[in-house]
Amino acid sequence: MTYDLAIGDRAYSSWSLRGWLLLDAFGLPVRTHSARLYTDELPTLLKDFAPARTVPALRLPDGTVVLESLAIAEELASRHPDAGHWPADSRARAVARSLAAEMHAGFHALRSQCPMNIRVSYETTPVDDALRADLDRLETLWSWARETTGSPGPWLCGPYSAADAFFAPVATRIATYALPVSPSAQATVAAHLSHPSFRRWRAMALVDGPDQEFYRRDHPRRPWPGPAPLPARAVEAGTPENAACPYSGQPVTHLLESEGRTIGFCNALCRDKTVADPLAWPAFAALWAAR
Repeated sequence: MTYDLAIGDRAYSSWSLRGWLLLDAFGLPVRTHSARLYTDELPTLLKDFAPARTVPALRLPDGTVVLESLAIAEELASRHPDAGHWPADSRARAVARSLAAEMHAGFHALRSQCPMNIRVSYETTPVDDALRADLDRLETLWSWARETTGSPGPWLCGPYSAADAFFAPVATRIATYALPVSPSAQATVAAHLSHPSFRRWRAMALVDGPDQEFYRRDHPRRPWPGPAPLPARAVEAGTPENAACPYSGQPVTHLLESEGRTIGFCNALCRDKTVADPLAWPAFAALWAAR
C-alpha cells in the first residue's frame, strides 16, 4: 500500500513538509508528486488531486483524496493505529491534538515574517512585537506540553508524534532566522534538524530546483545549524566501488567522491541528493559502512 502525496518546493513549502513527515517519519510508503510554487505547475498537478487547491494533498490507494494536513494526520492515524501518529496515553493524545490544531491555525506573524527556507541560515533577524508574541506563545505551548505529558524531551508529548511533525517547520524557521528561544526550545529545534526524515527532506530540498526569489532575505548568512554532513562532491570520472545504485539497483552512471572513495548512482538526482547529506540515506550509509 503506497500513498500518493502532492507537494510544493521542498525548500519552502512548510505544509508539504508536514504532510510528508506524517508518512515518512511513521514508516508509511509514499510516492511524491511535486510542483513549483507560484507557477502553473501547481494547479496542473492538483488536477490529479481534485478538489484540492493547496498542498499537501494525499491520494489514498482507493483513489480518495484527503485535503489539509490535520485531516491527513487523522486519516493516517485511523488507518495505521500502531504507527504512532498520536500518543497512546489519552492525556498526551489530547495535548498533541491541541498542539497540532493551534499550529494549523495560528502563528501568523511567524509565518509571514519568517517563511520557511531550509536552504539557508541567517546570523540575525529583526524581531518585532508580533513575532516576539508568537515566539512567547511557542514557549508556552511547548513547556505546557512537556509538563502535562511528562515528556523528558526533546519531543513534546513523549515519543515523536504528529504534534512534532506539525511543529517541524517552526523548528526550521528558528534555525533559518536565528530566532531567540530558550535552551529547552533550542534542544527541540536540534532534535528536528537531526531527525532522519527531516535530513532526507532537506537533502532533497537543496537540489530541488532553483531558488525562489520570494524567500530571499538580505541578512548575513551563517552555516546551517543542523548536523554537518559527510563532505562529498559530484565527479565526472572515476572507478566506483559499487556496480549498482544503492537506491534502485540499476547500473551506475553518475559518481560521487568522498574521503577518497567513489560511489556510483543510476541518475543525477540519486547522486545529488546524496551529495547534499550522504549519511541521511540508509541505503548509502549501509554501503558506506560495509567497507
